[in-house]
Amino acid sequence: MSIPTINIINTKVHNLSFQETVEYIQQTIIQHKQIHHTVVNAGKIAKMHNDAELSKSVNSADLINADGQAVVWASRFLNKPIKERVAGVDLMEACVEMAAQHKYTIYLFGATQEVVETLVEKYKSQFGNTIIAGYRNGYFNDADENQIVQDIKSAKPQMLFVAMPSPKKEIFLYKHRYALQDVNFIMGVGGSFDVFAGKTKRAPKWMQNSGLEWFYRFLQEPKRMWKRYLIGNTKFIYLVLKEKLKPTHK
Repeated sequence: MSIPTINIINTKVHNLSFQETVEYIQQTIIQHKQIHHTVVNAGKIAKMHNDAELSKSVNSADLINADGQAVVWASRFLNKPIKERVAGVDLMEACVEMAAQHKYTIYLFGATQEVVETLVEKYKSQFGNTIIAGYRNGYFNDADENQIVQDIKSAKPQMLFVAMPSPKKEIFLYKHRYALQDVNFIMGVGGSFDVFAGKTKRAPKWMQNSGLEWFYRFLQEPKRMWKRYLIGNTKFIYLVLKEKLKPTHK
C-alpha cells in the first residue's frame, strides 16, 4: 500500500485517518513486516529544524502521523490538508487492544520502574498475562543499549512501545530498527505510560479537539513544560509563516 504523504517544513507526514492508520498497522503485522512508527507535533517539528539527527530519525520512519492539532491546522493553512490528528496515546491504546484481540504480545520499554510495573499489572489484569512479552524502565546508559535490544529480541514481541522524551526515543528506534526487524510494530509513545498508569491525566476532549492539550499538560507541569511550549510553539508558528511566504509555495 502506498501511503499518501505531505511535506510540512521539511517533515514528512502520512495523510491517513486514525482508522486507516490502525488498519495499515494490522495489515503489516499480518504480512509479518515491520513498521517503524513515529508522530510529530509543533514542538518536535521546530526541534527537528536544528537537530539533524532527530530530523533523520523521524523522516526515515515508515509511518509518521500528525499528533498535534497545530500540525493539522498548519497543513490546512499551507493548502496541504491532513485528514485528522492521530494522537500517539490513542494509537497506542488501539494497538494494545488489537494485540489482545489477535493474541499478539507487547514489550513496554520506558518511564520509571514504578510506572512501567503499574502498567504491566494493569494490562495483565485487563487482557491476561500472555499479552506482556517483557518490560523495562527507560533509564539506561549507552553501554546498556545492545543488551536491551537483545532482551527485546529474545522476548519476541509483535509490538514494542518506547516511552521516552524526544529525541531519545526517536534516535533509539532509528538506530536499532534493523536489529529489531522481527518486531512488527515499533513505536515511540512519549509520556503515554504515565497516562495509562494513572500518573498524569489527559486533557478533556474539548481541549484535545481545540488544540489545547498542550496547555493542559503545561498546567500539570509548568516548571518542566513552559520552555518547551513557549519556545517550540513560537518557533513552529514562525516556520509555518516562513513556509507560507516562500515564492515557490503553492
